[in-house]
Amino acid sequence: MLRYAFTLMTRRSTYLLAVAVLVASTSVVGVAQQEPIEEIRAKAEQGDADAQYSLGVIYRQGQGVAPDDVEAARWFRLAADQGLGEAQNNLGILYMTGYGVRRDFAEAARLFQLAAEKGYPDAQTSLGYMYFTGLGVLKDEAEAIHWYQLAADQGFAQAQFSLGYAYDIGQGVPQDHAQAFGWYRLAANQGSAGAQYSLGVMCDKGKGVPQDDVQAYMWFNLAASRSNGEARERAVKTRDRIYERLTFDQRAEGQRRVQEWNEAHPRWAIDGPRSEQ
Repeated sequence: MLRYAFTLMTRRSTYLLAVAVLVASTSVVGVAQQEPIEEIRAKAEQGDADAQYSLGVIYRQGQGVAPDDVEAARWFRLAADQGLGEAQNNLGILYMTGYGVRRDFAEAARLFQLAAEKGYPDAQTSLGYMYFTGLGVLKDEAEAIHWYQLAADQGFAQAQFSLGYAYDIGQGVPQDHAQAFGWYRLAANQGSAGAQYSLGVMCDKGKGVPQDDVQAYMWFNLAASRSNGEARERAVKTRDRIYERLTFDQRAEGQRRVQEWNEAHPRWAIDGPRSEQ
């Protein structure tokens, strides 16, 4: 029972860590400063929603100005009030994290809803998470799955991971390890360390797929190279535990598979840590 509780706790911490990474990355995705800031500011002050959004990103990232989350929130809000989905999503992130505004999960959920209904997969995923956990909304696992599915069908890695997690533990959907493995793999092939770790667990335990030490080693190795802090320590420890029981030929095969994966996915390739043995 204690072992099960620890395993579930590890899964949940991996899931929450992946969501935290999503929140950090979503706020800066898809925006680059292509005009002088003075021109952007002039357009923003004239009410141009795209310029207001761009100015918010400039202040959020500190592009040519001192980072200022309060100022970022002000410009995001002006653009969001004009219905710009990107601004609604980013303002929702600020309310979810408490950067530049007082943390308000209900307001974050409202803004994510607006952007999600416009089809933004990152907002759909964040909204799904809110429903999955009951942050800012009444907990509704079926509604969470609905939004995860919409984003996952658009190829959004975090949603694919979240959907895999739901199938893995049977929350909001019937437990189905084969489905979980399929969604995890889609996310893992986009560089999701949480999904790669989860695939390692499934290969190690034979959940949804035949038990396979070499494949488990490969996924744990890939996860270790993309993780930080406690998540990396956990992946390295598990990878090395698998490594100890591999034969010489299996170890070589595991390393070959890691290299093969990196070559097949150059966008996500990382020359990560190898086993010390």
